[in-house]
Amino acid sequence: MKKGVLLIVLVLMFSCKKEEVKKVDNGSCSKEKQEGKKDFQMYEMSEMAALMEQMYVDNLRLKDRIIKGDTVGKFPQHFTKIHSAVMSDGKDNDDFFKVQAKKFIQAQELIYKDPVNAKAHFNDGIQACLNCHEQKCGGPIPRIKKLFIK
Repeated sequence: MKKGVLLIVLVLMFSCKKEEVKKVDNGSCSKEKQEGKKDFQMYEMSEMAALMEQMYVDNLRLKDRIIKGDTVGKFPQHFTKIHSAVMSDGKDNDDFFKVQAKKFIQAQELIYKDPVNAKAHFNDGIQACLNCHEQKCGGPIPRIKKLFIK
C-alpha cells in the first residue's frame, strides 16, 4: 500500500512539466520599434461637449422639478456659453447652429420667466436640441429624446 501511494506521488511529480518563465525586458527594444508604437491618448472633451454634458444634467434635474411641480429656480447663466464655447470642429459653429442655439436659449429662458407653461417651454428647448443634432452630431439623439416631458 505504501509503495502504491509512493508510486502515484512519484508519477505525479515527474509527469508535470515545469514551464520556463521568460523575462521580458521592455527596455531592450530598439528605438525604431518603440517609435512604431502609438502612445495612449486620453480623449479630451471640447469646451462645447463639456457644456452640453452639463446642460444635459441640468435639464434632467429641471425635468424632475417640473414633473413634481416644484419651483424651477433661476435660469442657469452658463447655458449662454453655447454661443462662445469652443467646438471640436470649428466648422460646426455655422449659421444653422447659431439659430438653433438661440432658439434653445430662448426656450430655456421662458421656462423661468413663465413657469406656468414650463413643460411646453422645456419641450421646445429639447426640440431645439434635436433639430440641431439631427443636422450636426447625431450621436446623442436617443439620449436627448429621453429628456422630453410626456
